Amino acid sequence: MAVRIVVDSYAWIELFIGSKKGSKAREIIIEAEEVYTPDFVLAEIARKYLREGVDQQTILERLRKISESSDVTSISVEAALESAKCYFELKEKSKEAGIPSPSLFDAMVLATARILKARVVTGDKHFKNLNETLWLG
Repeated sequence: MAVRIVVDSYAWIELFIGSKKGSKAREIIIEAEEVYTPDFVLAEIARKYLREGVDQQTILERLRKISESSDVTSISVEAALESAKCYFELKEKSKEAGIPSPSLFDAMVLATARILKARVVTGDKHFKNLNETLWLG
């Protein structure tokens, strides 16, 4: 079990859905000693829920649960540079795998994990087969 984890939006959304992948994410989060969520993941989740018509009160409750269950991290100058490097790495891997290019958010999650020497909890295909990934799929 990873002692230190970074939770991606994919994992939080599955957890809130209550899916099998979400149950696995919940287990990993509970067992981890240190749990981090990048601040932009909160915005990414809020955007998804607003797009789907979820009421704002429910969105706020879920975002609060995330911030109560993990340390919310902000991007640093170091993380910005690492994010750019991770983006090009993920983009190349995506091209090789024949999947769409990753978002900059994906690269920022990976950069956060690398800086914190943590594992990424996700089922996002852009992270599949990376050493840092705790795969939910």
